[in-house]
Amino acid sequence: MSRPRAGRSRPLAGLRTAGVLLLLLIALPFNLVLTGIALVRSPFMKRVRPAGVEPKTILVSGGKMTKALQLARSFHAAGHRVVLAEQGKYRLTGHRFSRAVDRFYVLPRPESADYAGALEAIVRAEAVDVYVPVCSPAASFYDALAKPRLSRWCEVLHEDAELVRRLDDKYEFSVLAASLGLTVPDAHRISAPDQVEEFDFAAAKGPYILKSIPYDPLHRLDLTPLPRPSAAATAAFARSKPISAISPWIMQGLIRGQEYCTHSTVRDGKIKVWCCCESSAFQVNYEMADKPEIEAWVRGFVEPLKLTGQVSFDFIEAADGQVYAIECNPRTHSAITMFYDHPALAAAYLDDDGPTITPAAGSKPTYWLYHEAWRLITGPDRRARLRVIRRGKDAIFAWDDPLPFLMVHHLQIPWLLAGHLVRLKDWIRIDFNIGKLVEPAGD
Repeated sequence: MSRPRAGRSRPLAGLRTAGVLLLLLIALPFNLVLTGIALVRSPFMKRVRPAGVEPKTILVSGGKMTKALQLARSFHAAGHRVVLAEQGKYRLTGHRFSRAVDRFYVLPRPESADYAGALEAIVRAEAVDVYVPVCSPAASFYDALAKPRLSRWCEVLHEDAELVRRLDDKYEFSVLAASLGLTVPDAHRISAPDQVEEFDFAAAKGPYILKSIPYDPLHRLDLTPLPRPSAAATAAFARSKPISAISPWIMQGLIRGQEYCTHSTVRDGKIKVWCCCESSAFQVNYEMADKPEIEAWVRGFVEPLKLTGQVSFDFIEAADGQVYAIECNPRTHSAITMFYDHPALAAAYLDDDGPTITPAAGSKPTYWLYHEAWRLITGPDRRARLRVIRRGKDAIFAWDDPLPFLMVHHLQIPWLLAGHLVRLKDWIRIDFNIGKLVEPAGD
């Protein structure tokens, strides 16, 4: 919601934040009515507890994000006990109020020295059987570092630290995929702007784009093609980016075509959960796409590496039908929300046996209503937004678990906005999906 221009003054940032808080306040009565109706009817809704399931205690991190809520609900519906955790900045996540959550814990920041110890304390106190990290980009490596310590007490559904580091590094992932005979765009590691200025674009296939290897919420949507119309413009563009030896970038061949995103839950190289969707830069709509060639690519990657964990890929399908993986994220994808009505999701996460599952045939595409409402107000194609709402399902709202829908939109996000308002601090956009304000140098 509401992406700002760069360099907004502090007073204007404050006015903008206050305006968004006012809009959320206007929406509150409608949300209260919907939540109230759901709470009244919830006790009368039929709930089927599966037979023959040995209950486990599952620790799910990343509690601010919708994907963590979806996993919590799926584990709970399958008869398991769910412990949810999130760092202190997001302690007021609306998902802690879900009926699927038995206990909620506040974690230190992932990079802090006591992060692994805090996770271990929760695992021991709650007798956790399985830890399922729902990582932010900043947390995935630290969850991997904590894995050996936690594995003494429970199963950890996450890759090892060295592999997570390689997968998170866009350049090293490209090299690894190519070594397996899989298609990726041409790629070059860039640790100084001079490398771009000196690159022989005339001898290369080109064009290229620059992308930060470390997660960068400010620059990640800039897909300016290189080279620019002149050598001077190319050099100026490269110098405008915070490229350094400690914060390298990748110069990657620009493949034009349809973008796709995928989620896989993998156990010992076997895909247990699979979904694929058409993608976009700011992804808040998910609908299953049948792309067997992309699934074959992913199998060709995870099987020889014997991966265990959750891994997401971004692809481009070129005009000739060839698919290219452009990056890998070793963590849960928000597309997991498409499994909201799949009874076998928990088992697919927890059991070694069983077939690969995909979203249920009758499931609806998922969206976030407050994002769609903003697009409806500000966008040119209102019929398209109404069509999305009519044929889809809000990813947070559930008739038998309505409190998260109220609390995310009218506690979690307003609390973060209020903090920015007090400091007159600006932000890039609101992302109700991942439950935060996207901001420069954010998490």
